[in-house]
Amino acid sequence: MSVGGIDAQRISSMLAQLRAAAQKPEGLGAGATQALNAVQKPTAASPTSQVSFSDALKSSLDSVNNMQLQSEKLGQDFAMGNDNVSLSDVMISGQKANIAFQATVQVRNKLVSAYQDMMNMQV
Repeated sequence: MSVGGIDAQRISSMLAQLRAAAQKPEGLGAGATQALNAVQKPTAASPTSQVSFSDALKSSLDSVNNMQLQSEKLGQDFAMGNDNVSLSDVMISGQKANIAFQATVQVRNKLVSAYQDMMNMQV
């Protein structure tokens, strides 16, 4: 059965994918999740070891960059006519990359604001 040019079976499979994705939190990506886990839980080998802020920031930025590159590749594959890539996958990937980038920009803005506040303090 076709609803508005889209197969009903395909719609139900997209809904199942969305429900499955909603049940498992993905955050900004695997790199960001690993960075957060490293910050929250020290390794068992060295319980006093700490992850530096620059390493956590670099890991998060790399994760956002990878999401954007993956989204761009999916878009190119779809445009080239690859049958394994659906439009919904391209759009979802693009939105995830966009949200991750917007979050990164907001973090950067907060860091710049905090830096400016510190520099304006009188000693």
